[in-house]
Amino acid sequence: MTEIVNRPSWEEYFLKVAMLVSERATCPRMHCGCVLVRDKRILSTGYNGSIPGDDHCEDVGCRVVDNHCIRTIHAEMNALLQCSIHGVSTAGATAYVTNMPCTNCAKSLIAAGIKEIVIFSDYHDTLAEDFFKIAQVELKRINQPDNIIEYDLGNYSSAKKK
Repeated sequence: MTEIVNRPSWEEYFLKVAMLVSERATCPRMHCGCVLVRDKRILSTGYNGSIPGDDHCEDVGCRVVDNHCIRTIHAEMNALLQCSIHGVSTAGATAYVTNMPCTNCAKSLIAAGIKEIVIFSDYHDTLAEDFFKIAQVELKRINQPDNIIEYDLGNYSSAKKK
């Protein structure tokens, strides 16, 4: 008998996607992933990484100024920039982010018209939460989704044999 696996909620699903996206991050100080979504459709993804053509932190080390790595573009900014490059509006979208956005990313998300932020992990001191309140952007904290992907090849294999 095949075990029935519960489907993740939409919030869990998109955060799991953000977790997978974060695996592409190239700054060892923090692996962060962001998925921008509107109407249950992914608009773009982003992770912490260097500007195109520059070295990656994991290869040559971080460039730290005031305790922040300035070599990388944050996940939220990379997701917004992908929308910009491809002419995709972010107005009214939701950002699913593995970590609480930093202050600058929060301001950028607000200015880009993001109306909701869903996270499961906090970040060190940031004014993001204050800015989200001022801009009336909803901030949701949920539990970290399970990091195991439930993929059942058994049902497909047995169905294919019939």
